[in-house]
Formats: sequence, C-alpha cells, structure tokens
Amino acid sequence: MPAASVFITGPASWNSIVVLDRLPEPVPHMQFAEDSWDTVGGTSAGKALSLTGLGRSVLLYALAADDEHAVRVQAALADAGVPTHWGPAEATERHVNLMTRQGGRVSLYLASPSATDGAEDEELRAAMADADAIVLDLAAEPLRLLPLARETGRPIWVDVHDYDGEAEFHRPFLEAADAVFCNADRLEDPVAFLQSTIAAGATLAVCTLGAEGAVAVDAGGAVHRVGAVPVEVVDTNGAGDAFLAGVLDASLAGASVPDALAAGARSASSVLGTRHLHPLLDQVMGS
Repeated sequence: MPAASVFITGPASWNSIVVLDRLPEPVPHMQFAEDSWDTVGGTSAGKALSLTGLGRSVLLYALAADDEHAVRVQAALADAGVPTHWGPAEATERHVNLMTRQGGRVSLYLASPSATDGAEDEELRAAMADADAIVLDLAAEPLRLLPLARETGRPIWVDVHDYDGEAEFHRPFLEAADAVFCNADRLEDPVAFLQSTIAAGATLAVCTLGAEGAVAVDAGGAVHRVGAVPVEVVDTNGAGDAFLAGVLDASLAGASVPDALAAGARSASSVLGTRHLHPLLDQVMGS
C-alpha cells in the first residue's frame, strides 16, 4: 500500500440522488422528483476527494464487491486521482439520497458491506502507522480496525455525523478519537456535546451548523466559531466531509484552530456548487 499523509477508511458508494420539493411524509403518497442523477457517494470517498483536491496525499481503504456498482465507483475515484485500496465485500455500498434544495436529506441504504476477516491487517496497520493522521468513518470495517488504529499512536479523527448523544454504535469511535466532528441535526446543545468530548479526552471537537457555519471547542476549552462561505448551492452532499478535510489539512500544516476552521469553511464551499462530492468528479462523471 502506498504511503500517505492521511489514511481514511470507510464508505465509498454508488448513490442515486433524488431532489424533491419536500422530504416525504411518513404516509402513503406520490411525489414528483425535481431532478435526479447517479454519482459516487460515501463519506470516506468525500473526504478523500477533498483532501486530494487540497494537495494532501491520502490512501482511501474501502470495501467493494465484484459488481457493476463497484466498477463505477472504482473507475471514478481512480480517474479523479484518489489512491484507493479496495478490500473484499459481499456487496458494494449503495444509497438513495432524497434531497431538498434547502439541504434536507433522507439517506436510504440499499447495501452496506460487513467487516472483513482481517486478512490484510498487517498491511493496513503499517499504512496507518506511516500516516500523519487516521480518519475512521462510521462503518463495520473501521469499527473492526479501531484497536489497530489505536495501537499505532497516530491521531485519530472521527465524524459521527448526526449523532444524538446516545447511540451505542458511535461510542467506540468517540472513545478513540483525538478529533471529533458532527453536525447539529440531532443535538439539543452542540456546544455542551463538544465540551463533553473534550472532557473525555479529545483535543478538538467540531460541530457543523449548515448555513450558519460551525462551532468548535479546543483542547483548552475555548469556543471558536466560523461563518459559512457564501456560495450558490447546487447540492449539499459532501459538504461536511469537505469541511473536515479542510480542517485536517490545515491542522497538519500547523494552523491554529481559528485558521483551520476557516480553511474548513472554504473547503466546504468548494463542493456546494457541484452535483458530485467534489469538483474533481465533474469531468470524470461527465457533468
């Protein structure tokens, strides 16, 4: 496996995006889509694309089956210049994302790979140990790799997305994390949650707030805020991943927390004007 500054493991998927005027109510009914398209998805693919776009060397470790969906995802990421190591899976991850123009989303998981048997663990351990930082996203294989990642002593960054403060699946990730990212969708008090993660041992905790930017708490307990960069929004998929990528890239370059947050906001704005996870995919996907 090639050496990289950032080792990322987690979902890379084939997604169908469906734009609606409103998210569906939980009752039988019919709606007409305003737009739809297929594209690369997955939170780890999004982070890897954004870091690649920023010039940071990455290695994305993701799982895929021997099927047509894998062929599309693998070809797109390769053409976009993202170094990727593919592990075996019984199914390639696939989603249908129901979206609104305002950024509302319901993600329907059609397939999600199980964890592997660990046949490549020595190679994966070496790749993680060579990295400046490890990003572990929420999925079965990254959960399995958590002990190996901790053994390397490298900084671990996690993204718990719309965590509600209680879900058990997220807890091992939070316990291992040096840096924690989330969004405010299901948190009553984002700052209090960020402060609790710092108290538990993290050195940076960040919550994205959509159009309001983001808020962070650093290792010393100081609260920092950054505004969103104004931009015409085409699609919000990948914005949170791009934000984390911008903060991580700047942090590895020695930036202060405020400067890293500003870099995250700029990175997030760069993906909001495309229908894909990152502009690197525009030519690859043909739109």
